[in-house]
Amino acid sequence: MASLRTKKWWKSAVVYQIYPASFCDSNGDGIGDIPGIVSKLDYIQSLGADVIWLSPMYDSPQVDMGYDISNYEDVYAPYGTLVDMDTLVREAHARGIRVMLDLVINHTSDQHRWFHESRSSKDSEKRDWYIWRPAQHDPVTGERRPPNNWRSFFGNGSAWAWDETTQEYYLHLFSAEQPDLNWENESARKAIYASAMTFWLERGVDGFRVDVVNTYSKPPGLPDAPVADPDQPYQSPAALVFNGPRMHEFLKEINSQILTPHNAITVGELSMTPDPEHVRRYVSAAAKELDMVFQFDVVMVGHTLFGPLSDGPVRNFTLPEFKRAVKATQTLITGNDAWTTVFLENHDQARSVSRFGNDSPEYRVASARLLALLQACLSGTQYIYQGQEIGLVNAAKETYPLDNYLDIVSKRVIEGVQAAHANNSPGVREKALDHAFDVLQYTARDHSRIPVPWDGTGLYGGFSEAAGLSGLPISEPWMKPHPLAGEINVASQIDDPESVLSFWKRIQALRRAHLDLLVYSDFRALQEDDFDIMMFVKDPVESDDKVLVVLNFSTKEVAVQAPTAKDLGFTDMVPVQFELLASTHEKDATVHDVYAPLEGRVYVVKA
Repeated sequence: MASLRTKKWWKSAVVYQIYPASFCDSNGDGIGDIPGIVSKLDYIQSLGADVIWLSPMYDSPQVDMGYDISNYEDVYAPYGTLVDMDTLVREAHARGIRVMLDLVINHTSDQHRWFHESRSSKDSEKRDWYIWRPAQHDPVTGERRPPNNWRSFFGNGSAWAWDETTQEYYLHLFSAEQPDLNWENESARKAIYASAMTFWLERGVDGFRVDVVNTYSKPPGLPDAPVADPDQPYQSPAALVFNGPRMHEFLKEINSQILTPHNAITVGELSMTPDPEHVRRYVSAAAKELDMVFQFDVVMVGHTLFGPLSDGPVRNFTLPEFKRAVKATQTLITGNDAWTTVFLENHDQARSVSRFGNDSPEYRVASARLLALLQACLSGTQYIYQGQEIGLVNAAKETYPLDNYLDIVSKRVIEGVQAAHANNSPGVREKALDHAFDVLQYTARDHSRIPVPWDGTGLYGGFSEAAGLSGLPISEPWMKPHPLAGEINVASQIDDPESVLSFWKRIQALRRAHLDLLVYSDFRALQEDDFDIMMFVKDPVESDDKVLVVLNFSTKEVAVQAPTAKDLGFTDMVPVQFELLASTHEKDATVHDVYAPLEGRVYVVKA
């Protein structure tokens, strides 16, 4: 097994994700920018980060916060310029930090020049660079209909938009302003590689997080999707458009032609792929496609935002379900040459303390430390999202009104509820909207996009502190500041040894000091059905020692029994010794003990 677990720098790396609009504003216009990121590189370095991953900073109309790109080779003006990006790459490299960009190549913006040319005429040379189809017509009424019954992933409408100029439909799996590229066209693929990838690799970028990496290959003939909801005219195309017939061919082409020659790293956003054998086809080292992928088993536990909203409780999962999801992502690499990732937050997820811990004032720090300890002890490349390292939580419903939610998904959730209850009484409609608000407060993407609070004593949480120090006028941030910015911010934690930030730094340093025990080891779950305690063993491939991790996810004291030698994977009845390696509560204690609420401990186990 050890021969399969090849060690690479990026496998033990810490990747820090930055959402440019919300990270740091250098000029006071209320929008985060590239110079703001440069100003915080020393801070990022202090976290032990090896890589920064920037969410899209390309030129864009910002319909979907930059995931609708109008020019791959330029920067969204409020964020800065190409010169600013060159400075960021240079300054990051000077600190030993690599730079990863978001690669969005399933679709472009409808404002991209390629799409302008494509829609200009059916005879355009770029017509086939996107996916166009003629209309269908109702056999009785003659009414025009889309080419198939596919539903957009953004809302309940059709995934096809009608173009008056050329009298055909174009496909958009996401927003209508995000037309899908036609990967069957070789000329389009070559243009994508040159503009979206080679252009940036030659400017010094080190790799890519690849957006919706398994949607490029559409099924031949674009057949109707299975009817899951007979009451709806359009159906989810997920079963058809994820992991299409040429997906692996396309990724091998990208790897051989672009990535390998530039020694670039990749992590793919891999949705709707529950079969681990299929996941391994993407991340097997021998396959030469992707270095690693994001699986969403963990962050989608109890997630209802992207499907029909039920009337049940908002937090609708148990700890055993969470543990099974963690196990699925961890055991992906057992006994093979694949690799995995570790993450609990990103720009598409609400804050992990609110979702998987307890964000009440009494428990939010303990929850943040517990989750930090969990992440540090899991195998795979570590991903941390901005603000996670200070334990940011979701904005409370009472202090952050619905008008503050700006994400396209949040807006369409509300629009969908309003449409569904348009004919109901005001009371019923109000109740449904209030429940939708509860769901958004728990799972909306908006929470991760609230500007980072750098200093709780500064204006707007110090988001534009550099501009203020320079005497520049400061505008209100593009998104309302976090209502807890005065309590949860970087400045108040940076010199506090008991803070979440200090704990994150310590625990990541510990992980780095024990790579064989924590990063390259195999995961084995214990007590999988326990509703309070998460317990697992890490089996290193190059050591006789093991690691035991015990985490109390409840808000009550829980008595824990030490696992037996057999449970730990040793010979039955052999005496074992437990040496405390780390603890959220910074105390020396035996395994067989009463654990405080949200307490976690890590032991090295020797036989």
